[in-house]
Parts: sequence; structure tokens; C-alpha cells
Amino acid sequence: MPEPGPPQLTVVPGEAPGTVAVVGLLGDSLAGLPLETRKLVAQARLVAGGQRHLAAWRRWLGDRSAQEVGAKAVPTLALEGDLEGAVQALAHRAVEDGQDVCVLASGDPGFFGITRTLLRVLDRQRLRIVPAPSAVAVAFARLGLPWDDAVVASAHGRPLADAVRAVRLARKAAVLTSPEHPPQAVGQALVEAGLSMDLVAVCSRLGCEDERVIELDLAQLAHGRFDPLSVVVLVGPGGLQSVGWGTGPAGAAGGSLERSRTLAWGLPESAFAHRGGMVTKSEVRSVVLGKLALPAAGVLWDLGAGSGSVAVEAALVSPGLTVFAVEQDPEAAARVAENATTMAAGVHVVVGAAPEALADLPDPDRVFVGGGGIPALDAALRRLRPGGRVVATFAALDRAAQAAERLGRMVEVTVSRARRLPDGGWRLAGANPVFVAWGPADDEDAPAAEPGPSAQP
Repeated sequence: MPEPGPPQLTVVPGEAPGTVAVVGLLGDSLAGLPLETRKLVAQARLVAGGQRHLAAWRRWLGDRSAQEVGAKAVPTLALEGDLEGAVQALAHRAVEDGQDVCVLASGDPGFFGITRTLLRVLDRQRLRIVPAPSAVAVAFARLGLPWDDAVVASAHGRPLADAVRAVRLARKAAVLTSPEHPPQAVGQALVEAGLSMDLVAVCSRLGCEDERVIELDLAQLAHGRFDPLSVVVLVGPGGLQSVGWGTGPAGAAGGSLERSRTLAWGLPESAFAHRGGMVTKSEVRSVVLGKLALPAAGVLWDLGAGSGSVAVEAALVSPGLTVFAVEQDPEAAARVAENATTMAAGVHVVVGAAPEALADLPDPDRVFVGGGGIPALDAALRRLRPGGRVVATFAALDRAAQAAERLGRMVEVTVSRARRLPDGGWRLAGANPVFVAWGPADDEDAPAAEPGPSAQP
């Protein structure tokens, strides 16, 4: 069994006068703090914080605003390195010695800040928290954007992968960066994930004289060099029409579609608005979705989307995908948007035809070619990311054979649906066969060649 660690101090409210004032700073100056907050700092017998916070406090001591409240030099405690040990020492100072302590922090200490760590050893009634605007709030303010609908992730002392995973599913996000995960590392991870953004900004040293807010693109973010303690703001993805990201319309029982829907593989054609039967049949769609082998994250193109049934189902099955439905007919594209909204699926609708409409899209990990023929298939293969997969459907065997030559695998899907007879019996009504090609096939995955005539007995 592992040896027990040092005992943890848990402080409960008592008669001792010591309190811990946690003061948030915007930038690196204390001069602009309100009078009552400056008095809190001045009465502390110990000042704790990061090295830059302590440096700001020392500069402040010579300022007139410090002299007004009688601030004097006192012992300091750097909250770096062994943070847990430093917080334990701080708690002892406040509780056992009854001294007032001031902790200087950036922005709002309760927002990805020191408050959570302090509460491990101090009762909340010992704390007096005076927040400043958080760095995230200031970053969005500098960009002129609201942020009540933003996802905020931190890469400070946390795995970068967790932050990227949260950002993938957000229309608007902010990432707090750190020396171990600076802004460029966030950019590299997002580029590798195949994301596309409408707005990217790096906001550094907010509230300081050398504050810097830069708008750029993901490639520039990935290859640049930035202050590691920054906020990366992301809006997107794609700068294209985004539909279906809400919970959808209320159902008959008054609950949202998001709460009431179930995951089905191959929804019936009646679930989608379409024109004249121009929708991938449910059985064929089931095969297509299976052959696509949808990943948990990545980019999917649905080319010649028609009703958008494949794009919508792919987005429902794998919500971590960024899905683009490309359709050249404006009326059909509007139906794709309608279907995505009705089904509460995250789909970006692009009006246009391949290859021209693909120029500004991120490279795909998966592509479904439902329309556009061989030219659309070739355009998809030119852009496919390594390890990706394309699935294409055709009604004509000659075009399907051309696709099979490129992709390496093909199957015919023939479906007969049962129909009720007037006497109550059943008959089978066959639908036109559909050829499904997929690949590119690895050599070991490709089907073996049939023996030639000379090999026959």
C-alpha cells in the first residue's frame, strides 16, 4: 500500500480573526482597484500570488494609491511550484496565526482560478473574494462579441486534448492557454482535427499597457508564436451557414426533439423533406453509413446532398463530426437546412457543385458522393486526408465500375419491400438496385481477383 501523504488542513469557521482576501486583477496594476479593495490589500500581513502578481504589488507600494491606504511591505508567498504546499502554508498563517492574508490573482479567481484550490483547505466563510473581469470576458469584449453562448476550456494544468474536444462541438469558444500549452499548440491541434473557423483571435496581456489582440486564421495560429498566457477565441466552424445546432422544435408532448429522439440507423424516407422521391433509401443509407465507418471526430463531406439524409444521419450518429452538405440546387439546399433543423443535426449547408464549392472547405476525413458522378468522386479523392474513406452510390453500372476502379470495393444493394395485398396477404416489390463503392482499399483489404478463364477446370 502507498504511504500516506502529509495531513491535509481543513479549516472551519472559528473565532480567529484571520481572513483570506482573494483579489482579482485586470492587467498588472493595483492602482486602479477601488478604495475598499486597496484597503483589503493594505491590511494583509502576508501577500501571496504568482511572480508577476507579486511584482505588480511591489511596484504599487511606491504608488500614491498605495500610500493613501497605508500599504507597507510585508512578507510574500509565491503560489508557484508546490502549489498545494503553498496553499497549506497560507491557510496556517490565516487560521493558526490569525493573520489577514491577501491572495492576488488574475481576473475572476472563481473562474478557472485559485478559489477552487483554496477551498480544499479553507472554509468558504474564511474567504473574501473580490473578482475583476475574467480574461475571457475581456477578450470577447475587445472583439465586440457576446459570450453567454460560448464554451470555455482551459489548457492550464489540464490536458490539451480535453480542451480541443470541448471546442470541437462548440460554435463559439475560448481556450485559456499556458506555458505548457501555448496558443500555437491549440492551433496545431485544431488544424490536425480538421476544424475550420470563421474567426480566430489571440488575446494577450489583457488590461496591460502592452495588451495585444490579434485576429488571424487557424494556419497562422498553428505556426505563430504568442504569449503563452493568452485567451484564444474561436468562432465557427467554417464561416458557412450553420443549421440545426439547437435542440429542435418541441415535440407533441412539449419536450424538445433533443430529449425525445432515439438513435436509429437508417431513418425512413418520411423523416426527411424531399422532392419526388429524391432521397437515399433507408436500407441503402444504412449500408452507406456502415461503409463510411464514421469516426468520433473529423470532417465529413456529403456531395450532391439532395435531401441531406446522409449528412443529417451522420451528424446525429457522430455529433463530433463537422459535416458539410454540398448541393448545387438552391431549393434542395434549403430542404437540407430544413431537415437538419428539424432533426437537430449540426450540418453546414454549402450551395454549389464540386469541385468549385469545395475550395474553402477543410480537407475531409470521410466523403459520401451521392451526386455529381465521377468528377465529384475525383475531386473528393484529391482532397481526402490520409487514412480517410470515400463512399459513393450509383444507379448505373458503368459509372459504378469506374468508381470501383478508383476505390477498390463495390457491392450491389437490392431491396424488396413488403406490400399489403387487397386480400390481406403480402407481396414483395423490388426497388431498383443501387451500387455502393467505397475505399480507397488497402491491398490487404481489397477483394481478391476472380480466377481467369484459363484457370477454370
